[in-house]
Amino acid sequence: MHAASGHRLGAARPRQEAPADLRLVPPALAAWATAAVTTGLPSGWAVGLVTGSAVLAGALLLTARRDRAHRRTAWGRPTRVAVAAVLLCVAAAAASAALHGADLRRGPLPGLARRAATVTAEVEVTADPRLTRPRVNGDRAVPPTVLIEADVREVTGPDGAAAVTRTPVLLLVDVGAVRPGAAAGEPVAPSWLGLLPTTRLRVTARTAPPLTRGDRIAAVLRVRARGAPEVTAGPSAPQRFAGRLRAGLREATAGLPGDARALLPGLVVGDTSRITPELDRAFKETDLAHVLAVSGANFTILLALLLGPPGLARHSERRGLAPRVGLPLRATALLGGLLAVGFVLVCRPDPSVLRAAACGSVALLALATGRRRSLIPALATAVLLLVLYDPWLARAYGFLLSVLATGALLTIAPGWSAALRRRRVPPRLAEALAATAAAQALCAPVVAVLSARVSLVGVPCNLLVEFAVAPATVLGFAALAAAPLAMPVAEALAWCASWPARWIAGVARAGAALPGSGVDWPGDWGGAALLALVIAALLLTGRRLLRHPWWCVLCAVLLVLAVMRPPPLVRVLTGWPPPDWRLVMCDVGQGDALVLAAGGGAGVVVDAGPDPERVDRCLRSLGVTRVPLVVLTHFHADHVAGLPGVLRGRSVAAIETTALEQPPEQAESVRRQAAARRIPVRRAVSGERRRAGSLEWRVLWPGPEPPVPGEGPNDASVTLLVRTGGLRLLLLGDLEPPAQRRLLGSPGAAGAVGRVDVVKVAHHGSAHQDAGLMRTAAPRLALISCGAHNSYGHPAPGTLAALRALGAAVLRTDREGSVAVTGTATSLRVATEREAD
Repeated sequence: MHAASGHRLGAARPRQEAPADLRLVPPALAAWATAAVTTGLPSGWAVGLVTGSAVLAGALLLTARRDRAHRRTAWGRPTRVAVAAVLLCVAAAAASAALHGADLRRGPLPGLARRAATVTAEVEVTADPRLTRPRVNGDRAVPPTVLIEADVREVTGPDGAAAVTRTPVLLLVDVGAVRPGAAAGEPVAPSWLGLLPTTRLRVTARTAPPLTRGDRIAAVLRVRARGAPEVTAGPSAPQRFAGRLRAGLREATAGLPGDARALLPGLVVGDTSRITPELDRAFKETDLAHVLAVSGANFTILLALLLGPPGLARHSERRGLAPRVGLPLRATALLGGLLAVGFVLVCRPDPSVLRAAACGSVALLALATGRRRSLIPALATAVLLLVLYDPWLARAYGFLLSVLATGALLTIAPGWSAALRRRRVPPRLAEALAATAAAQALCAPVVAVLSARVSLVGVPCNLLVEFAVAPATVLGFAALAAAPLAMPVAEALAWCASWPARWIAGVARAGAALPGSGVDWPGDWGGAALLALVIAALLLTGRRLLRHPWWCVLCAVLLVLAVMRPPPLVRVLTGWPPPDWRLVMCDVGQGDALVLAAGGGAGVVVDAGPDPERVDRCLRSLGVTRVPLVVLTHFHADHVAGLPGVLRGRSVAAIETTALEQPPEQAESVRRQAAARRIPVRRAVSGERRRAGSLEWRVLWPGPEPPVPGEGPNDASVTLLVRTGGLRLLLLGDLEPPAQRRLLGSPGAAGAVGRVDVVKVAHHGSAHQDAGLMRTAAPRLALISCGAHNSYGHPAPGTLAALRALGAAVLRTDREGSVAVTGTATSLRVATEREAD
């Protein structure tokens, strides 16, 4: 439903004026486009646009008035008035954009940023701090950074000169690595992440210009945190109250199961600090990310509680909680307005929150004045007022998606719902299906720009969670309100809300786990236009298909096959993976991840690469559901950061690692993930022999002796000699030349590394290789795992030349994609994923 609606969203005949009143739509769109174009431009452009639009509007209004004074019946007079209204909105939007753009040029801070000066500044926090996701840079994991949007109120430059200003900035607070023992998704700097809007701080920071042109900030301030922030003034009373409510909800949900504990605060107030990267990915791949962002749906549910079912727009004062306690019509509207203010305060003024509150407030105003609620004018009014108040919203993807989704529900969904009902689809199912499909059709091109991916499971996943969103939201807000008064009551309400929340998370995880849950798509506006054309073609074709039930059934079966991607069918159509693969080197970018076939859907995984998504995708394409052993050759991030992708949805019996736990934060991360899933972790020992099905392997390195001073984690890489199907495979991890020479001379490896069939070249094919080891191994096939256009120059030209001089065929993932080794010692064959595609 929509807050301003007269019917459930997608109903065939919503109660709104007929024909629809579209007079406010052109001014709203004109103001939106003007704000998007002029925000951030030099003020001269805006002044010229304001002047020109105002002059033209005045001329049109004067001619219209003259025609009216002379009682002329010129048919063009209404048109001139309408065009004048559009021009006046353009002028207003350009003026507002110019004023907001002036904030970026005010004061000394922009000049200091261009010089990368170090300053001392007093800043006022304007939004909730948020934490970046950890990422991998080379072989190291970059620790998270706290991002804080703020206004600089006073700045002191390197020369000691102080200036009072009001300039928007972004603070990047380096808070160090994840705290040892912290749970996944747990904040690393509570004192910084707990800051509330309107709090004032004093910081010393190095300035820099904005990362991209057109940002709504004048500078970036990089702060190196050495402790708690220096607070000079606390938050305002309303923000303290909102912060207490949000903290109470976090406390009430602290004892819930993992997914519900993470999801419920996000569903109710937009607090996503507990959402793990894995859960966030699942919601994005199933087009359920809007559930994590507080939107109009939340406000609609709250207004429905107050006003009653929106199906009776003109009689809303007779339904809901308000009439049951005897509140008159205007008092109900006033209470709804207070609810809108509180909603924005607690949930924070994000684009979708502002749009929902503004649209609902327009409807409440209509209710208070006794007029029927008109949906499209309410949406147009909300858009117009918001872009005039904050022109930067015109460039916000969240605002665009929110308006598109609401517009689809108000304009397209009713017709689709009626068409489905005419084909004997049950009314409620028709409404839900029409609303979901309409929103997906309009929003999909924009989502493709953001994610470079198109979800094939978005519509069914949204349908499956629709019935659970309302109870989770209502019970969550009840827990939010009860927390300051009675925490046991709030915990009981949160426990009740956890059941629908867990269902929502389960749908997201199940949908994202499907092999064909989505397809890659060009992530630019050209790709968006192409997708819009594809959707339009599908809609036109779909209207014809609905007349032929058997064709509809066939299309449904094909879609199910595309989503499920049964391995036998995929192998027949693409040739990947080959049916008798022995080893697959996964294309995971600049890192290592190999899979050794152990039969029956099982595979031994050697290293996990830097990206959980890529290694998970590789394992899914191979049909690996059981992992007898994960071998992590060493703890550099480009070999272990992808471990969550290996563990995702698979049975893992054990993890084996090197003895040198460096870097310590990555070693701790591995142990934490293993402990969470009760997977034993043991150390590889030189001479160890193991077997899984027809697969045999022997650990050659590291030896029992302590590491040589100066050697790092690379030289402690677990090195394996693998036998499978008569093939001998040598997996060298990231061994450097000193360790390669010691390996060649070690008793455990003596005679074992000679004349192998396949070698996984050490350290992504870098220039640091021992020629003696390569000559001894004399491989027929050399595999190199590296990322395309990496900054390290891997693989080195000298290494490639040396391998080819030994007679080895060289395959690399940056060019061939994933590489599969098949056959036997007498008939060694290879297949690449890109050849199959």
